[in-house]
Amino acid sequence: MEPRELAQLCVDAITEKQGAEITVLDVEALVGYASYFVVCSAKSGRQVHAIADYIVRHLRTAYGARPLGSEGQGAQTKWVLVDYGDVVVHVFREDERAFYDLEGLWQDAPRVELEGTEKTTEQKTG
Repeated sequence: MEPRELAQLCVDAITEKQGAEITVLDVEALVGYASYFVVCSAKSGRQVHAIADYIVRHLRTAYGARPLGSEGQGAQTKWVLVDYGDVVVHVFREDERAFYDLEGLWQDAPRVELEGTEKTTEQKTG
């Protein structure tokens, strides 16, 4: 499966579980281990966990895609990372996302507009 297609499937799964503020960053030119970061927000730790679990179950069942690993699952879930190799998904509780500011950290990474992603100010005006 192509990385962009995998990123779209992750966005679709996030949307199905009411994830918010979905952003896809093209990091291929900046890092050697992934093509895309998919970043989204959830209202609670429970929703963070539900979104991450759904991504893993849905992609495995429907497409046979299995993550290389995941981090952050636990009782006090604030941020879960699901690593598919070419695509790394970050599911944040809203306050944690603001604190870590991955979009700011990776500001040189172009934003990729996929179906279901949030439009940035630049994309909205321009």
